[in-house]
This record gives sequence, C-alpha cells and structure tokens, in this order.
Amino acid sequence: MALFGGIAEFLRGLEAESPRVHTSMLLFGIFGPLAFAFALAISGKLEAGAVRVAALLGFLLPVVSAFWLWATYASMGLNGGYAFFVNTPTGLDAIGVSLFLGLNGISLPLYVMSAVIGLAAGLYAIHTNVERMRLYLILLLTMQGGLMGMFASIDLLFFFFFHEFALIPTFIMIAMWGRAARRTVAIELTIYLTLGAMLTLGGLVALAWMSGAEGFNLIALQLALVDAEHQKLIFGLLLIGFGILVSLFPFHSWAPRGYATAPAPAAMLHAGVLKKFGLYGLIQVAVPLLPEGMGAWAPLLMWLALGNIVIIGLVTLAQRDLKLMLGNASVMHMGYAFLGVFAFSAAGAGGAVFMMIAHGLSVALLFLLADSIERRCGTADLRELGGLGQSAPVLMAFFVAAVMASIGLPGFANFWGELAIFAALWQSASPWVLVPALSGIVISAIYGLRAVSCVFFGEARVNYRGGDLRGLEKAGALLLLGALLVLGFWPRLFSDDVNAAVGSLYPVEPPVAEHFLAEE
Repeated sequence: MALFGGIAEFLRGLEAESPRVHTSMLLFGIFGPLAFAFALAISGKLEAGAVRVAALLGFLLPVVSAFWLWATYASMGLNGGYAFFVNTPTGLDAIGVSLFLGLNGISLPLYVMSAVIGLAAGLYAIHTNVERMRLYLILLLTMQGGLMGMFASIDLLFFFFFHEFALIPTFIMIAMWGRAARRTVAIELTIYLTLGAMLTLGGLVALAWMSGAEGFNLIALQLALVDAEHQKLIFGLLLIGFGILVSLFPFHSWAPRGYATAPAPAAMLHAGVLKKFGLYGLIQVAVPLLPEGMGAWAPLLMWLALGNIVIIGLVTLAQRDLKLMLGNASVMHMGYAFLGVFAFSAAGAGGAVFMMIAHGLSVALLFLLADSIERRCGTADLRELGGLGQSAPVLMAFFVAAVMASIGLPGFANFWGELAIFAALWQSASPWVLVPALSGIVISAIYGLRAVSCVFFGEARVNYRGGDLRGLEKAGALLLLGALLVLGFWPRLFSDDVNAAVGSLYPVEPPVAEHFLAEE
C-alpha cells in the first residue's frame, strides 16, 4: 500500500508541475538527439555496439517526447490551438526574435510523424554496416534534432534555422556515402536548395517587415495586416522559395536524383520529413497571412501542381531504376498536397496536412525497402531484377503494402488525405481539375504494380544474398507500416486536431480559387 501511495503522490506532483514537464519533454525531443550526437562526436574510441546503443537512445527520445505531448494535447481541449510554450531570449529580442517554441493542431501531428520516421531511419542505419558508422549516426542524429525543432518553432527565424540545420547533414551524407555521381548530385542539391532557402528567407523577412508585427513569430503575425499589393509580392517569393524546397514543378529536378543517390536513412528523413517544410510553411504561414496574395497566384499554383501529378507521373512511368522511380513518385505525390493548398479551404488544407503525414510515412517505408532490395541484389535496375519473392516473402509483403498505401488504397492513411483533397477540389474549382488529378491514381497503380512484378515475380536474374528482412531492418519497416495502418483505420487520431487548427485559419467555403479561375 505504501508503494501505491508513493506512486499516487508522484503523479500528483507531476500534475502540479505539468507545464514544466511538458516544456522539458518538448526540449528533450529537439535537443536530445543533438546531445547524443555531440556526445558521440567528443567521446574517445568506442566499441561499435556502444555507438549503436547511444544512437538508438538519441532516436528514441523524440518518440517519447512526441507521444507524451500528443497524449497530453488530446486531454487539454485546445481546439487546435498552441500549447507547450517555450520562450527563451536570444539577444535578438529588440527585433522580435526569440527561441519561441510550441505546438498546435497542425504542427503536433507532423512532430509525431518526424519522430516515428526518425526512429525507423535510425533503426535501419544501425542495422547497416557502413564505413565510419559513428560519423554516419552523428549526422543522422543532427538531422533528426533539426527536424523536430523545425515543426516546434513558432518564431519564423528559428523555423528557417532548424530547416537549414537539418539540411546540412543531407549534403554531407550524399557526398560521402551516396551512389554513383554522388558529389555532382550533392552540388546540385546545394545550388537548388540554397536558392530556395534564400527566396524563402527573403519572403519571411518581407512579411515581418511589411506587416509591422511586434514579433517575428506566427502568433504576432496573425494579429498584423499586409496590404494587397505587398501580399502579392511576398506570396510570390514564398511560393517559389517553398516550392523549390518541396520540388514543385518545374523546380523539381534535384529531388529524384538526390533521393536515389542518398543513403537510405538520409532519403527517408529528407523525402519523408524535411521536404514537408515548404508545404507546412505555405499552410501555416503564407496562405492564412497573405490571402490576397494567394488569390493572385492561385491559377499558377494549380497548373504547377498538375504538372507534378501528370508530367512527373509520366516521367515516373519511364524509369527503370527502382530508386529513381521512387524519387520521381515522391515528387509526383507532392502535387496532391499543393492542390489541397490551392483549394483555399479548411477541407483542402486539412487534407494537405494529412497527405503530408501519410506521404512521409509511405515514402520513408518505400526507400527503406528499395535499399533492402538493392543490398540483396546488387542492383536497383528493374530490368535486371526478378523472382525475389521466392527468397524474401516478408520483404515482398512489405513492399506490396507500401505500394498500395502510396496508391491510396482504403485502409491506409494516404486514402484519407487524397479523399479530402479531391472533395475540396470539387467544392472550390471547376470539376475538370479533378480529371488530371485523378489520373495520378491510375499512373501510380501502373508504375507501382509494375515495380512489384519486376522485382518479386518472374525468373531470378541475379544471385540474391542476405535472405529476408530481419532484425532492426524489419522493425523499422514494421513501425512505418503500422503507423500507416493505424491512421488508415482511425484517422481521427490526427484529423480532429488538424481540422480544428485549419478551421481557425481558413474559410469553410472557398471563394478565392473559383473566383480567380473564372477570371482566368
């Protein structure tokens, strides 16, 4: 009885200290991986097992943080609003900049997604036996910390800073551990993404300056106003800047080659999480704060998004390298999220957020499995593969499920994101927009099922090695697939908070897109 009394007393004390506990958990999720990365960097000679254990703890901390905060947020009844505030002076307070952190109904699900994908990528990285493993894991942990901070930032300067902080390890990992032509690809990524980052930073600074807001954070900016002419200019900067970072057509060419060349864990984190920076910025920042600018650029956004779906979809069909196919497919599916933004409604924005989460989980799973296939076969050329299903049935089952999720089959999370976006498009624009948008499902089914056929069926053309999925490799894949299925069968785990948050930022009826389409 004394033991139970002690536990009850501890819980009462924890409840009384809950604000401090929650902010500590938020900071652990961001700076925990960075602390383990730093510890590994300064430590002396360590056994390989100790390095792997330390890295695993670094990847587990964000998961503990994310699920704790998610469970707490659900019980707070905030209707999509912000919680878990951390506001630390930085010396730049005179210009309204501080380390201002917090989560709302849009950022919290993405924060949870980042933690889950990060753990899966970490498990797969620990499973592999690459050269200079300690540096490899240090870079991944650094990337993970930046990703968690990116979605937790309310201050826009730190939102941008954490993105850039997470981006640097991507360049290094591609240049050191990538496939053929890795240095050329790393340079190409650097040029494209630096240009996108500079345009984005210019747009964010212009937004804060033209609004006259008292702070450089989302809460202060929501209380300020920007005149219509400046809105058009600023939104244009943010659309192109964010668009380059998300691989919006025609600024997309860096992405397929980058993902195909990058080590699988880096591709999982970049394609699954980091690329969502631009869409998140449009949904959370640009569109709600610059509605007139959004209206002016809406027709162009629609055409570019359709370019992602139709043109890049056809390019995906022509690929013969499995990883290049998945890289182009990732770019293609971003078009759906951009169409959700174009719809300019709560339903469209909510569908885009849910699509971002589902796409992040499914594309991370596909890159993990594609790398597992390449390691076993010595090639990712679809023309040289075949018959792998006989020796790796579990790998085949995971890959088929991942392809079905990517297509948008009911039962997986992707289905709900696509359905909400299609419904929003039907309400906000001419029905013809749905025709090319829906054609993407057919294209996805063709290249996805063709990949399954080429890799797992028919006559074996190479000598397979490594057997079936096993150990940590299987654990990472199971984590991602489980998340896709859980959200597929119970989308309200995230959708209620997302819908509440976008409902306060977006109109229920979407007049802008239809109006500007009619003018066009």
